[in-house]
Amino acid sequence: MAEAKEPSDPAEATLTASRALLGIVARSVAPALEVVSLPQFRVLVLLSAAGPTRVGQLAEKVGANPSTFSRSIDRMVAGGWVIRAENPDSRREVLLELTDDGRWLVESVTVRRRRALTTVLERMSPADRSALTSALSAFNTAAGETSIGDLLALGL
Repeated sequence: MAEAKEPSDPAEATLTASRALLGIVARSVAPALEVVSLPQFRVLVLLSAAGPTRVGQLAEKVGANPSTFSRSIDRMVAGGWVIRAENPDSRREVLLELTDDGRWLVESVTVRRRRALTTVLERMSPADRSALTSALSAFNTAAGETSIGDLLALGL
């Protein structure tokens, strides 16, 4: 069997690495998708990052129709992943908050992802890990800030 050839083109090497990273992302989120849908998981990730959020604002962030979104939230409340709470600043507004179970689900995906990445990184030499850290920092700077909309498609 022929040994895999290292890509010499930076774009090709980055595409290859992105496939490896997407594989890690997919494996880390798969157990969560046994209990919630990907759109529901995206909502949990947003709430985890933003804290209590107005229903309408959250629907807008995920690009959902408010009435359809409300039904999805009903299922998430029934599943114990989120709760509805009155906004203390405006009693007419409803906020969505993660429950402890919702927070645990998001955190468990992050823990699985971090472990998988650590396993891969431990297979690399210290010099390669250092070079990767520098290269990824430069890549992140060049790529700029990724929009939440881009990340939502993947449940990140």
